[in-house]
Amino acid sequence: MFNHKRHGYFIIGAMIAMASCKVPSVVQKTENTMVPEAFNDSRDSLNIAATPWRKIFTDQNLVNLIDTALQRNQELNITLQEIEIAKNDILSRQGALSPLVSAKLGLGVEKVGRYTSQGAGDASTEIAPGKEVPDPLTDITGAVYANWEVDIWKKLRNAKKAAISRYLSTIEGKNFVVTNLVAEIANSYFELLALDNQLEIVQQTIGLQKNALDIVKIQKEAARTTELAVQKFEAEVMKSQSMEFDIRQQIKETENRINFLLARYPQEIPRNKGNFLNLVPSVINSGIPSQLLVNRPDIRQAELDLSAAKLDVKVARAEFYPSLDISAALGLQAFKPAYLVKFPESMLYSLAGDLAGPLLNRNAIKAEFYNANSRQLQAMYNYERSILNAYLEVSTQLSKIDNLKKSYDLKSRQVEALTKSIDLSNDLFKSARADYFEVLMTQRDALESKLELIETKKEQLNAVVNIYRELGGGWR
Repeated sequence: MFNHKRHGYFIIGAMIAMASCKVPSVVQKTENTMVPEAFNDSRDSLNIAATPWRKIFTDQNLVNLIDTALQRNQELNITLQEIEIAKNDILSRQGALSPLVSAKLGLGVEKVGRYTSQGAGDASTEIAPGKEVPDPLTDITGAVYANWEVDIWKKLRNAKKAAISRYLSTIEGKNFVVTNLVAEIANSYFELLALDNQLEIVQQTIGLQKNALDIVKIQKEAARTTELAVQKFEAEVMKSQSMEFDIRQQIKETENRINFLLARYPQEIPRNKGNFLNLVPSVINSGIPSQLLVNRPDIRQAELDLSAAKLDVKVARAEFYPSLDISAALGLQAFKPAYLVKFPESMLYSLAGDLAGPLLNRNAIKAEFYNANSRQLQAMYNYERSILNAYLEVSTQLSKIDNLKKSYDLKSRQVEALTKSIDLSNDLFKSARADYFEVLMTQRDALESKLELIETKKEQLNAVVNIYRELGGGWR
């Protein structure tokens, strides 16, 4: 009796020693989520990010393209599978919290040596008077087995919570992909409209240049100008024709970029090739910076990753403590089928508990704990960086929108002045009051200014798309 007590005290003492071993401390650092109170001194909380993309983009052709991409885009579909993987990981972690129950049905035969302890014992064993144990001996078993790790230190529960956070993180990752996809299609669509209009301007300019070339040829025949003027005008026409083919190539590349986003082979993109310059950018309401924490999917994803990383540290820390495993079995076992129904002789059962924990050479556990701690800090810095990056992106785009508006107004007046100067220079050239070089430069300047005006309009529309994305819109 005394020995049994001493043995029990030894076990209890060992368990206390394992639980009280020095455990490394967690490196604590609070993440900084402070942002400025306003964008450009505006404290209006109205935010365009809350507006669904269908109300931002009113061109039905663009809406159809986005709808198709949201169904077929391959990157988005890959991300959806990541969500399924994360969902299954939750089920796996949930399963670890419950007992593992399995059923076993076995049939075997065994022949042991006669001159062994088991063989000698079997030979002297009688099932009934005059009946010895058969040799060889069969074994028929039908039983249910259960194993369960008792979650003393919340290791398994924290692992499940971490899996849930990562699942929610993949959902935010999907939202971020949707936001970028919507913005990329809209930007490419507006670029396509701009290229269409630039192509039209170049073709109109080629017509004007050819007319001027005809006039120069007539004047040369009348000895009013030289072959140099003819060559200069011909070179200018060929330069514009070369520009036309460059734009056609850009149109093809842009169409294929959109087709790739829609996961389909090359085909023409339906679009309205009307007056691109009449498109009016949407009014921007940027709200307040703190709304970024809620609206931006990448910030929310970084926050959830940080939450999961913190839980991983707790899971790794729990590895230093003892774990309690309980196992049990219940069933029937006999060497002959007829004996399986004889109770209680054929019944088997067991119940055992194991408490085990690391005592020596815990370097592997320490390494994993330190790694989890470092990953937590990485996740925290990534979260802070996401917030900072979001604010700077919005600030940059707001400034760009303002400056592009002023630039577009000035370039519009420039185009208007240069367009008038084309007719004026042609009239002066016909009356010999201006030379061919002035006509060439006027046409060239007018072409460049018109192309720049279209480019500025495209940048205005793209800036609205980008600020909508960077405020966290497009995924709703």
